[in-house]
Amino acid sequence: MSQLSAYIDKTVTIITADGRTLVGTLLGHDQTTNLILQNTQERVFQQLNADETTPNEIIDHGLYLIRGDNVLLCGLVDEKMDGEIDWTKVRAQPFGTVKHAT
Repeated sequence: MSQLSAYIDKTVTIITADGRTLVGTLLGHDQTTNLILQNTQERVFQQLNADETTPNEIIDHGLYLIRGDNVLLCGLVDEKMDGEIDWTKVRAQPFGTVKHAT
């Protein structure tokens, strides 16, 4: 049984290989880590040196499928703590590129 099975019907954060941050309810997965999320939101953060008045974006995607080869990280969200953070004011450095070993 996959470790991801424990996350079914729970809120997760996904970081993709191209650096996107997605938050949603995990509906399902398969053996290649393809993920199905519901009520998905993408959080687009401004860089650390960005103007403080420029807000981040939160984009609603709804039902969302992520290919397993694009999943960098999948983590369980503490919903209480997540709800207390003003995500429009968080700044972050972008992730570097992902290198695939051959």
